[in-house]
Amino acid sequence: MKLPNADWQERRGLPELLAALDGRARYVGGAVRDSLLGVDVKDVDIATPLLPDDVMARLKAVDITVVPTGIDHGTLTAVLPDGPIEITTLRRDVSTDGRRATVAFSDDWREDAARRDFTINALFADPDTLEIYDYFDGLNDLEARRIRFIGSADERIAEDHLRILRYFRFLARFGLTSMDQEAYQACRSAAEKLPQLSRERIADELMKLLAVNDPSYAVQQMIGADIFAHILSEIDPDTEQILARLIQREQAHAIPPIATRRLIALLPKNTEKVATIAKDLRFSKKLQKALQSRLAAPTDELAAVNATSVPALAYHHGEEATRDIALLFAADTDLAASLATLEGWQKPEFPLKGGDLISMGMEPGPAVSETLAKIEQAWIKQGFPNEEHVYNLAKQALERDNISRKI
Repeated sequence: MKLPNADWQERRGLPELLAALDGRARYVGGAVRDSLLGVDVKDVDIATPLLPDDVMARLKAVDITVVPTGIDHGTLTAVLPDGPIEITTLRRDVSTDGRRATVAFSDDWREDAARRDFTINALFADPDTLEIYDYFDGLNDLEARRIRFIGSADERIAEDHLRILRYFRFLARFGLTSMDQEAYQACRSAAEKLPQLSRERIADELMKLLAVNDPSYAVQQMIGADIFAHILSEIDPDTEQILARLIQREQAHAIPPIATRRLIALLPKNTEKVATIAKDLRFSKKLQKALQSRLAAPTDELAAVNATSVPALAYHHGEEATRDIALLFAADTDLAASLATLEGWQKPEFPLKGGDLISMGMEPGPAVSETLAKIEQAWIKQGFPNEEHVYNLAKQALERDNISRKI
């Protein structure tokens, strides 16, 4: 069998890179797998028996920028005009502890394939002839959409516990609704080892899983295997139903999946608990803020998410967050109108400034910002009326609160 011709094989700089490796290179992994599936290839990986120092010297000789991104494990990154390409020297594991491996370089293609995770990820292809090399029946597994560990599932997971989460991610990515039982039992048995991994690796893999088109089945099986019990302090007891409803809504309204939105379906609907989980998983501050903004709506005074409350939610949290809030929390009868309200929405500018209140006779001081905030809240609740109306609100506020005036 041969690799089909694809656009990614025409990347600028790739012919020069391959020529520099003098025919001692093969495409490997995702690029081969996804090309056979007819899926867009994002990352291109190359394997070679050449040692890292030799690879680096060869690429520099033809003016290709190369970065030693993982040189201890034989991986270099070539920076090409159309994107980076990873080049890794063939290797075998000397020792592993479930978190990291000590490797020795090799010139044996099968030996290198044997240390990979799944059969469908251990396919090689010759760049010149496009001939495919399949050492562990990966082609048949790919045709059957079967995710199977190479050799013993227990042994592959013992080498790297992250493979547990990778198994479920690939299950989700291919939209499968059945599993290899050996793989499932191995994942379930080894789940207690997951806390040994870095929180960053767990978080990254979890977000990748949630970003696929429909992770419902994979998440359901992870819950059944108690996977989440070892990586999160708590999940929503209704996660399966909430996630299924969310995905159905996304698909019904042609809204692309976003991992953050799906993560909220998974987590308890409590801002303090979510803050603790987010910090434990070392989420970025941007992601932590995004989670908090999307969880604030169901617990604040704008608890009813509908076309009437959506503009105020968007003003406070932004259009993207409000769309997520609607998808997660709006009633079925309110969802379509809520989403329609957001189409073309632009945040209005509050027309009043502190200086305006002072010019109206208010004494400068802390009361200015407090009064301004009250007026802004009234303006929001009334649906963002025009400037004249806002000045009337200001006059009423000054009179009602008997604001001290300048002498």
